[in-house]
Amino acid sequence: MWFHESNRTAIADLPFILWQITYMITIALPKGALLKDSIALFNNLGLDFSAFLDKTNRQLQITDPTNTAKALLVRAQDVPVYVEYGQAQLGVVGYDVLREKQPEVANLVDLEFGYCRLSVAVPASSSYRRSVELPPHGRVASKFVNCAKEYFDGIDLPIEIVPLSGSVELGPITGMSEAIVDLVSTGKTLKENGLIEIDVLYESSARLIAHPLSYRLDRDNINDLVSRFRS
Repeated sequence: MWFHESNRTAIADLPFILWQITYMITIALPKGALLKDSIALFNNLGLDFSAFLDKTNRQLQITDPTNTAKALLVRAQDVPVYVEYGQAQLGVVGYDVLREKQPEVANLVDLEFGYCRLSVAVPASSSYRRSVELPPHGRVASKFVNCAKEYFDGIDLPIEIVPLSGSVELGPITGMSEAIVDLVSTGKTLKENGLIEIDVLYESSARLIAHPLSYRLDRDNINDLVSRFRS
């Protein structure tokens, strides 16, 4: 029986043994534009998740060859969800997602890639050249409903936000909205659809985020990994 007299020493040492156990750190990586640079960054720190770049790979969870960390491949918008709920201790996500979703995570490091900006854009043929010139109670199409509302509330302009999940450029083209609020990188998509930027809400880049409690308790030596990112 486990609780036999001869096992007293083992039982007495159990708390120390359990304290020594180190669980494998889990990192949430974003599908899409930030993935390649994210993997390159972790690779520089000795963690290899390059299998996610293999087009024949269908795995959504892989373990680094050193068995010190595993990575989850998720939609960019879901990265902070996995981190907030503790299914991943670290994650890489755009600042735009953090601003829109406002998750309970620790925003630790600006990773200095994935640069873009959230902008207001209108048809080049329109007379509007500043956001404050848009008509009161007009329509603005956007994937970033919360950010757009916060911005227009900030300039005291009542606007109806039309929520769209893709191709927001069609809003002004079809006449559904006077303007859009969307991410802009090179501006090529706007130009090809006859739109121009008139204001920038904020600039965005990739960020390293962490589960707050895991970071505070330095679970799985998270602080050491974060320090290596910062250096």
